[in-house]
Amino acid sequence: MGHSHDHNHSHSNDLNGRNLLISIFLNVAITVAQIIGGLLSGSLALLSDALHNFSDVVSLVISYVANKLVKRKASLKRTFGYKRAEILAAFINAATLIVVAVLLIIEAVERFQDPQQIESNLVIWLSAVAILGNGFSVLLLKNNAEDNMNMKSAYLHLLTDMMASVAVLIGGLLMKFYQIWSIDSVLTFVIAIYLIWMGFDLLRSSTKVLMLFTPDTIPVDQIVNKLNSFESIKNVHHVHVWQLNEEEIHFEAHIDFEKDISLSEFDVILTEIEDFIFHNYDINHVNIQPEFSKIDAKDVIVQD
Repeated sequence: MGHSHDHNHSHSNDLNGRNLLISIFLNVAITVAQIIGGLLSGSLALLSDALHNFSDVVSLVISYVANKLVKRKASLKRTFGYKRAEILAAFINAATLIVVAVLLIIEAVERFQDPQQIESNLVIWLSAVAILGNGFSVLLLKNNAEDNMNMKSAYLHLLTDMMASVAVLIGGLLMKFYQIWSIDSVLTFVIAIYLIWMGFDLLRSSTKVLMLFTPDTIPVDQIVNKLNSFESIKNVHHVHVWQLNEEEIHFEAHIDFEKDISLSEFDVILTEIEDFIFHNYDINHVNIQPEFSKIDAKDVIVQD
């Protein structure tokens, strides 16, 4: 068995944790202000934005907890530690994005049928404050959003909320100068559709990891064909490839050898296998079970 891990993530995790904490406090303040403003002004779009902001707070807290859990060491009871905490957080956050969006659509349709006059000045000012607050949070999380699914889920919540606030601001201006009250419901509907679109992609990605699906970047058949071409290898079968978290992709397989080789000979071949896999694919953990004339299924993929 071999592995190749990068242990230089502690500083990045600490920075992520700090940025998440700042974003949590900012969004709590924005949510409270928007709820009060939405009730006073009668704006569904502002209350919708407040609801989304509240979901942001929940998602950021989940991301923050996951960020802390992932640092805990493995134990006899948890041999992988909490390495999947951030993937689970991303899944929960993506699901909440979609749930919130569906609730917004239902509310928007109901309000569209019965438009209400709205205090537009309050909507304009509060949406502007939300844009500034969420914009700052988006900048804090942006750098780590590309290579960390947990941070991406938090970033998406904040980014979509910032865009929602921009839409609410535009709606407030249209209501103030043109008295187009129905724009409040229309913008809420558009925001919700965008949330579903953004959330579904992240939900699909995190589900793939949680379900142990083979990462899209790993061509299993290509790896198996190459290993089968090794002179000493008779057959590669019972292959599993899965992604543990953002940093780790595992490969395991049973290898049937042509001869009854010694353990020291196997070690030499194993090193060659690891070198080939580590240097050509985004795999950093290899586990090989050596066999000789063992009677078992020889298919590449075997359903246990």
